[in-house]
Amino acid sequence: MSEDVILTLLSENLIFILAAVFLLLCLFLAVRIVPQSEKYVVERFGRLHSVLGPGINLIVPFMDVVRHKVSVLERQLPNESQDAITSDNALVQVETSVFYRVIEPERTVYRIRDVDSAVQTTIAGIVRSEIGKMELDEVQSNRSHLIGEIKVLVEEAVNDWGIEVTRAEILDVNLDVATREAMLQQLNAERARRASVTEAEGHKRATELNADAELYAAEQAAKARRVTADAEAYATQVVAEAINTHGIESAQYQVALKQVEAIADLAQGDGQQTIVLPASAIDAFGEAFGMLAGRSKK
Repeated sequence: MSEDVILTLLSENLIFILAAVFLLLCLFLAVRIVPQSEKYVVERFGRLHSVLGPGINLIVPFMDVVRHKVSVLERQLPNESQDAITSDNALVQVETSVFYRVIEPERTVYRIRDVDSAVQTTIAGIVRSEIGKMELDEVQSNRSHLIGEIKVLVEEAVNDWGIEVTRAEILDVNLDVATREAMLQQLNAERARRASVTEAEGHKRATELNADAELYAAEQAAKARRVTADAEAYATQVVAEAINTHGIESAQYQVALKQVEAIADLAQGDGQQTIVLPASAIDAFGEAFGMLAGRSKK
């Protein structure tokens, strides 16, 4: 009896039950919850209709279809090595690394099939082109400038793909054995040249200092001679004034006094030498004492 009742109720309410199931299915298909790290590309009858951002979104069931789920997180491509030739014909192997993220998924999914491979190919071509414009020394010394140029050119090249290149790095620049040995010889020669220049500059500086010292010594000797000459001139002037004031006796007194001082200098010693005095020495003593006596009387 109960089974018949259930079947009767189902048959009478089948339409309502199907309608409720259909409504639930439509609600399930209409609501799309998009994660923060992704964007959904929606197509309507096979054509691009919209792009769903993070959060709850509503679409038209059976008409709109989420065709692509694209991650907007920053991606790092595998490190890639490619050969390049510089403007001075040096073969180098450059290892690069690229980071990018998708900012316009509708352009990424409809304009390029394999975006990672496309970016790597673009990077390789741009790196070869830019290194071909530079010499080997410039590649080694201006790596930051080279990275900046590559990043700008890559951004321009991938602009139609709806992605943004956040970083482009040159991890290493490897040289072949012959080039490396040539650079090592050049480095050693440069070091030897710098050492020679430094040594020559040291000798030059030492010569300049010696010349300055000799010049300073000559200037000091000239100053000493000038002071001595000034002193002698002053002494001569004093003697001349004394002669003019006191007569010839003053001059004779000075001469006799100098003779006495000279004999006293000769007499100094350890007592083991013989001193021979001229005959005029006794007269000089006499004249000096006579003059002193005459002055004391006056």
